[in-house]
Amino acid sequence: MAVTSPLDAAAIRADFPLLADSERPLVYLDSAATSQKPAVVLDAMDTYYRTINANVHRGVYRIAEQATNELEGAREKVRRFINAASCAEVIFTRNATESLNLLVQSWGRTNLRPGDAVVLSHMEHHANIVPWHMLAAERGIELRWIPLTEDDRLDLTDLDTLLDGAKVLSVTAMSNVLGTITPVRTLTDAARAAGAISIIDGCQSVPHSTTDVQALGADFVAFSGHKMCGPTGVGVLWGRRELLEAMPPFIGGGEMIREVRLDGFTCNELPWKFEAGTPAIAEIIGLGAAVDYLEGIGMDAIRAHERMLTDHALRTLEARFGTDIVIHGPADPDQRGGVFSFAFRDLHPHDISQILDERGVCVRAGHHCAKPLMRLMGVGATARASVYLYNTTEDIDALADALEAAGAFFAF
Repeated sequence: MAVTSPLDAAAIRADFPLLADSERPLVYLDSAATSQKPAVVLDAMDTYYRTINANVHRGVYRIAEQATNELEGAREKVRRFINAASCAEVIFTRNATESLNLLVQSWGRTNLRPGDAVVLSHMEHHANIVPWHMLAAERGIELRWIPLTEDDRLDLTDLDTLLDGAKVLSVTAMSNVLGTITPVRTLTDAARAAGAISIIDGCQSVPHSTTDVQALGADFVAFSGHKMCGPTGVGVLWGRRELLEAMPPFIGGGEMIREVRLDGFTCNELPWKFEAGTPAIAEIIGLGAAVDYLEGIGMDAIRAHERMLTDHALRTLEARFGTDIVIHGPADPDQRGGVFSFAFRDLHPHDISQILDERGVCVRAGHHCAKPLMRLMGVGATARASVYLYNTTEDIDALADALEAAGAFFAF
């Protein structure tokens, strides 16, 4: 039975200039990499540059104060969006990768000693693996790994053993390859019981469903603006205030100081302690506009819409292609987000992507910054389609039609 959506995705598409171009119709199925941007986000950034372009937190003249108010207003919007207790807990970074590196370099280098253990999972993005490897090479820490089940979910059978004596649990809330939604609260509760802090990579979850950082039970959450209808160049690190207060600064320079002397310096208060230099002002204002846009639609409605598209995609692709297609990840649409990594016949993912592009269908091809997971899956790369609020069932059908054309093309 078909499941209806609470959203009018066809109408929503009109809000996105790149998708509203009728002369170059586009089936955009790569939102897991970066989302499209609605006009209100582009307009907010343009308005800043055209009307109040000035640096923030420094000038006392009118447009400088307006720029500061717009930036700090965006911080309050993000705070509300994720239900943080205070704006002091919302740190602006360049992206989620920088947020995670900040944690490793500041909290990790301060608190971890040789032999201390950090628990990750086999489905992590490189941004949540490589910084820990770098610290392990420097400090001799131990990395432990949560394995996967046969149906591509986290195998928590030995979680207590993995966490025994560990100092950190750092995992994704949703896999960017498998679409698997992880049981975050179960994981954070287990970490807390073991005396470990918990870090959540929210890049694939925050843009697609309601996020309450206090209810998650985590100590830190990182996510990027460009995957949630905002611009590139701005990310967010949320952390519990008491932990952020105890951490040393990550980058030194202007803005992050309260006092500088020849014999030392004193840090600024949160959140500016971790925001050295001129921030990405226009991008942060754009992120605030993206939050307004998403809240206006409703995150629960977005999740329900994507769940419907996920169900439609799984049923359509399997019915159309049978054993010719392998879709990685859980079979239950309630256990996954709208990310579909797949193998189609014996075609190389890059060939699939190129043929689909000729029909105006945009999908990703590659290892998706998850090479350890690719090796466990026994593949070098996959093709990946991913949906968002502006996608329709017609987009999924267009994907299926394009795959059929790709199969026909390479049959000769």
